[in-house]
Amino acid sequence: MKPINYVEELNKHYGSMGFPPYQWTINDSAPLVKPHKAVSASRVTMLTSGGISLCSMPGFNPDARNDHRLDAVDQEVDSSDFQINDSYYNHDDADQDLNCVFPIDRLRELQKAGVLGDLAPRFWSGFMGRIYNRTKLIEESIPTFIKCLREDEVDLLVAAPA
Repeated sequence: MKPINYVEELNKHYGSMGFPPYQWTINDSAPLVKPHKAVSASRVTMLTSGGISLCSMPGFNPDARNDHRLDAVDQEVDSSDFQINDSYYNHDDADQDLNCVFPIDRLRELQKAGVLGDLAPRFWSGFMGRIYNRTKLIEESIPTFIKCLREDEVDLLVAAPA
């Protein structure tokens, strides 16, 4: 069996819908930074890109492209008060247990057990869908998100992509 060339197949798929070939980001370096604090003394938050929103909020467009929406989620919200709207992955298991893609209860348990320090006042859900406009992401959306993380004095971010 011949391996699937993921990049080639994506370009063919999206090219058939009128999109230009995707310009993949190539990073020359990926610097690792040693945390300045122990995890048990760190303030932690989380970001999911799984199309998860509070039931009281409008759902994400399940077929979104270039959706830079970013919802702040009060970290004390009950995990049963969420909906998942994303057609790009099978979320049957996450529909049964949100923690599969947004481990909100697990972070609370780790904090109570002393494994983590504080939980930030806000968790995050956003950047859902295929984002092709990297310039907006790099120049606008990510700097805005980083500003929010700094406001919340976050030491560690748990990224939970879907």
